[in-house]
Amino acid sequence: MTETRGTGKYERLLARCKDVPPITAAIAHPCDDVSLGAVVEAARAGILQPIIVGPADRIRRAAKDLRLDVDAYQIEDAPHSQASAARAVELVRQGRAEVLMKGSLHTDELMSEVVKKDTGLRTSRRVSHAFVMDVPTYHKVLTVTDAAVNIFPTLDDKRDIVQNAIDFMRALGVERPKVAILSAVETVTSKIPSTIDAAALCKMADRGQIEGGVLDGPLAFDNAISAEAARTKKIASPVAGDPDILVVPDLEAGNILVKNLTFLSRADAAGIVLGARVPIILTSRADSERTRLASCAVAVLYAHARRSRAAVAA
Repeated sequence: MTETRGTGKYERLLARCKDVPPITAAIAHPCDDVSLGAVVEAARAGILQPIIVGPADRIRRAAKDLRLDVDAYQIEDAPHSQASAARAVELVRQGRAEVLMKGSLHTDELMSEVVKKDTGLRTSRRVSHAFVMDVPTYHKVLTVTDAAVNIFPTLDDKRDIVQNAIDFMRALGVERPKVAILSAVETVTSKIPSTIDAAALCKMADRGQIEGGVLDGPLAFDNAISAEAARTKKIASPVAGDPDILVVPDLEAGNILVKNLTFLSRADAAGIVLGARVPIILTSRADSERTRLASCAVAVLYAHARRSRAAVAA
């Protein structure tokens, strides 16, 4: 049954967080009403245990103006936004936090600290972004990647983007995520390079270079989302009509797709950065309370899954 907006998709993720303890998160520079409010909301919901990083006096003044109680949370004083980002990243490197969250600073300020070679949070994987979307006309949570970080990803970048998204969706409880590699058409042609990338990614999955998911592509958006559209075009696909993940050709296409779903289909879009040492929560001033909590929830579920895998490996 198709769910309407706000009637189950994000709520199931939030319900799963009730079964796990809160994760400590370093919050970089939450100095306005939206970002500070999101921190308190997530803490009250039992999702995050925040360490607030930023100008302490300014944060306390903002909390007082908003009638928010932040006395129960640790506040790390930092003079300005760039220092806040650097200190929040340092807290993660020290093992004091397992999630990083953006406050009211610019995304570029935070991510510049994340990707620094010697002091950042880079891994062997390419860092990528995922929108976890509640689309009222779709029957389950739908992840779109990458529509925010990698502008024109190479084939190797796309391999990491796909693997990041698969690992993430598995952490959310999808045992074997279905991945649709999008292009403008569903046939491979040298005239559209993204179709060649899509075909290569599927073969990489066949050879074990991408693990844990079921890939198909190239697929146009209609036959990725609609099994009927795929049948009309005589496409036999285990993914068509039921993808968990949509991999877009580049940031431009992804950004247009996400905003199309948001403004024409009334979708919500929670955001998370993957591929770093810890999940990174990116929220927007335009996000609803529900979307902000969903962003926190998926990060916490992913952090717990990573902790479990590390325990098994040890």
